[in-house]
Amino acid sequence: MSRARDVVEVIAKALVDHPESVQVEERVDRGGVRIELTTRAGDLGKLIGRRGRTASAVRALADIAAERDGLRAAVDFLDGEE
Repeated sequence: MSRARDVVEVIAKALVDHPESVQVEERVDRGGVRIELTTRAGDLGKLIGRRGRTASAVRALADIAAERDGLRAAVDFLDGEE
């Protein structure tokens, strides 16, 4: 488990109405880590924010955390079931 995954999970659970529905998966490939964040459809908008500003901030923080491990991070926001 990388620092980037931990950062994304903590932020996501703090922002959504249903933190128990947050699922975070990570895959390490070619010097980077891909983090897939899945949550309820109603909570997805809170994670993306207006004009994607919140999503950009989450991606930036994940990238900074991954850098400390010598990796690059990419965060994907996925729609879950209601």
